Amino acid sequence: MTVARFEFRFLSGRIFSGLGRLVAGAGLVLAAASAAAQPARDPARAPQNPFERMGNENDLGGSLVRTEGSGIIDEDQVKTAREVASHSTGTPEWTNPRGFEKDVFTFARAIFKAGPTTSPSPRFHRGRRIGWWVDFPDADLNLSYRLQQMTSTRVDPDGRVLKLTNPDLHNYPFLFMEHPGYMILNNAEVEGLRKYLLAGGVLAVIDFWNSIEWEGFAAQMKRVLPGREWVELGMDHPIFNCVFQLQGPMQRLQVPTMQFWNRSHNPEDPGSPLQIDRGPDSDKMSVRALYDDKGRMLAIAFHNTDISDGWEREGENAEYFSVFSERVSYPIGVNLMFYLMTH
Repeated sequence: MTVARFEFRFLSGRIFSGLGRLVAGAGLVLAAASAAAQPARDPARAPQNPFERMGNENDLGGSLVRTEGSGIIDEDQVKTAREVASHSTGTPEWTNPRGFEKDVFTFARAIFKAGPTTSPSPRFHRGRRIGWWVDFPDADLNLSYRLQQMTSTRVDPDGRVLKLTNPDLHNYPFLFMEHPGYMILNNAEVEGLRKYLLAGGVLAVIDFWNSIEWEGFAAQMKRVLPGREWVELGMDHPIFNCVFQLQGPMQRLQVPTMQFWNRSHNPEDPGSPLQIDRGPDSDKMSVRALYDDKGRMLAIAFHNTDISDGWEREGENAEYFSVFSERVSYPIGVNLMFYLMTH
């Protein structure tokens, strides 16, 4: 497996302020736009084309999926995040010097199918309405841009999206997965992901909620890595302090999905919820990891938190940007990349 050179050399002259003691001089310039959030779709609106109900409610139907922004993606054809239209406030563009096109870090996202769950609660029976494409492509490209902006790391400006059976997967040491709570892997995908992880790749998982979704994801990972047990990570793990010093307790780092954010939340009041109910056991954030026999991290899962919404929606709401994107989502994102690519 080819591992891109991953070097942090902080720029001088600016300060990235945030939760707790963060590193001065990081050089991250985050200009939050005051654009309004996306308008809610009218559930009573009649379908406008034959693909209207594909993806969100029928993720098992062929290779076409409908994304959050009502775009259509062909999973058999899509290769990069750049070729998919933004559904937020737009994504930045940048280039790398000639000759460095391959000497870059690439944010790679996994494609998978989502299906029904055996959940006893119909309210949280969401498998056919969410999938790998949540927050895509904005989260991928925004984090990639901030990473190359605030460090000396050259980052692929297009990102990559791949199926777990794609042999090109082994060209990318980092693999991102979102909303895997209802993921269904076939045997070839199980084998593909296992080979990738055991060959040196690492999987990062974000934005899935409650015990129902955890159990669904964990069951699939048990097929991928039988015999491996999840280890709970505490605030003393380097993932929380290797670049930016994030202060605990862990719950202070929970990021709500913007649509479910309780804007009247009082962090000093234990009875004031950060967001609306996301299902059983969804109130407490946790971070867990799988390791190989030598102690190398194979996978890390951020459960009950939507860190990637802080990347995706950085320009939609100034308060959300200040409270979550700037103080939590980007610091954790940079720490995550640094730790995984140097271990």
